Amino acid sequence: MKVLIILVVIVTIVAIFVQYSRNKNLKKLFITLLTFSAIITLAVVGNLTRQVMPLFIAHIILLIFSWIALIVYMIKERYYWWIIFAPVITIVLFLLLEMAVGSSHKGLLPT
Repeated sequence: MKVLIILVVIVTIVAIFVQYSRNKNLKKLFITLLTFSAIITLAVVGNLTRQVMPLFIAHIILLIFSWIALIVYMIKERYYWWIIFAPVITIVLFLLLEMAVGSSHKGLLPT
């Protein structure tokens, strides 16, 4: 599974630069690279939702949708920002649950 994830990341980077070499659209290259880095950042930050497994599964599904929306932008030039940044919802929901219910690590952080 890890190999598949790494392969998809590498294929996406190669596709971004191949598309840039074809059409030389610098604005689209920067938007695509920033969106790609935002999706990777959301994937890394989303690991904190692993404690609540249904929320983590929803986060992974939203990451897949955002990756597909990035591919749609690369092909059709339609930028669906609300799909791309949808994984933020699960992170915010997790933080709200932590504030409401609390954490089992109460002694670790100073108040």
